[in-house]
Amino acid sequence: MPLEEVAAAAGVSKATIFNRFGGRIGLIEAVIEEVVATELFAVIDHARTIDDAGERIAHYLTALRDLQYRQPAVNDVLLRTYPHSRQLMEICRVGSEANDEVVAAARASGALRPEFTAGDLHALVVDNALALKHGERPARDDYDRRTTYLLDGIRGSG
Repeated sequence: MPLEEVAAAAGVSKATIFNRFGGRIGLIEAVIEEVVATELFAVIDHARTIDDAGERIAHYLTALRDLQYRQPAVNDVLLRTYPHSRQLMEICRVGSEANDEVVAAARASGALRPEFTAGDLHALVVDNALALKHGERPARDDYDRRTTYLLDGIRGSG
């Protein structure tokens, strides 16, 4: 959506948006910081409180997929739609570190298949972001069932 349309919808001038946010990226960063970072960091923080590594990865992946379904802006961050935004790239960095941490603990405990990597988790999350952004939105029950299939497929024998 052009910045002019955003300004008109908000009942302000384009100059007001530039003065307040520094332009389109600043406006996007403000919205995503409010919507995405708060919820994503809450998912990460809660996952870190779960002692059992198998329960931790299950919660983390389920909560992340839930967030992707409920908040389309999350998928824009995961897909790095705005690569010139340092703030959004920082959200990606924190998410990548959390992926590494959660997968390493789950693999070490046997909760994940031994060949499953943080790169695999990243690919699954990005694939989901692409499907939600560009595909037909599934019914919530179908989406949640697929989350269960995904978890069943990556679980280890431990």
